[in-house]
Amino acid sequence: MRREYDFDYSRAVRGKYYRRLLKEGANVVILEPDVAKGFRSSAAVNEALRSLLRMSEATRRLTSRSSGRAASARRRTRALI
Repeated sequence: MRREYDFDYSRAVRGKYYRRLLKEGANVVILEPDVAKGFRSSAAVNEALRSLLRMSEATRRLTSRSSGRAASARRRTRALI
């Protein structure tokens, strides 16, 4: 740290934002170096994650419908046994 920085630690408050972080959560994510190389900016990361979320929602709807049929078929099979 440079000498010209003059911090007055007598007025510092320990854990000042601790409760707010617990309530709201942190929004900082550290990317692994190999992953970070794939993105030019934070906007590119956000775009990729939003795309992944949309894909996840679309496939969740598909699997919930199909698993319903499979679950009822399993129940029928168990009833026959």
